[in-house]
Amino acid sequence: MDRAPEPHAGWTFLTNHSRVLAAISEDHTTRVRDIAARCRLTERAVQKIIADLEEGGYLTHVREGRSNVYRVVPDTLLRHPADAPATVAQLLAILDRHESVRPQGPVGGEQPAS
Repeated sequence: MDRAPEPHAGWTFLTNHSRVLAAISEDHTTRVRDIAARCRLTERAVQKIIADLEEGGYLTHVREGRSNVYRVVPDTLLRHPADAPATVAQLLAILDRHESVRPQGPVGGEQPAS
């Protein structure tokens, strides 16, 4: 079930790598399938991103039975020189604050139809 995500035109503020890392930081036992659904990516794309994050030293995993358990390496510095000396932990803290203040319900302050 590796279907293509909904198309999106234009640019976004967050990269797919940061979205995947944030999903894993919230649930260290999450499945690739669940990450893909949450991030609106294909499972193949998520697998590639996880491999990139592991290769870059941002993430590790161990097999437990048929599942993977991931570990985010929080003190790893972000890749871009303009982000120095920010760490993965600082990035995840910002994203976590965003999630905690995200309004629930309709987007844009619209009121639900009565």
